[in-house]
Amino acid sequence: METDKKTTEGRDAEILFSRSVKAGQRIYYIDVKQNRRGEMYLSITESKKMLNGTSEMPQVSFEKHKIFLFREDFAKFREALQEAFGFVANEQGESESRPDPEAPISLDMEF
Repeated sequence: METDKKTTEGRDAEILFSRSVKAGQRIYYIDVKQNRRGEMYLSITESKKMLNGTSEMPQVSFEKHKIFLFREDFAKFREALQEAFGFVANEQGESESRPDPEAPISLDMEF
């Protein structure tokens, strides 16, 4: 099974770059892919572990949500995220981040 290919709109889209962020019961996947015209874009996926069934027979499933972000929107998206991060920091102070030894990610968001 290939891990660097995913089906997108009926064709294989190669993942050119990938990072994951583990946050409690959620995992965020940030992938750089390329469309049919050769344009790179971000595919951001939130995967949340869901437990169904009974305690004797639990069933595990994953709920996934995706957004696609194209290069022409990076600056606007970065600005909005920085404003949102700033708002939360002003309202509630800086958070104590949980160290992730696998993939530390900076929120400086330099594009």
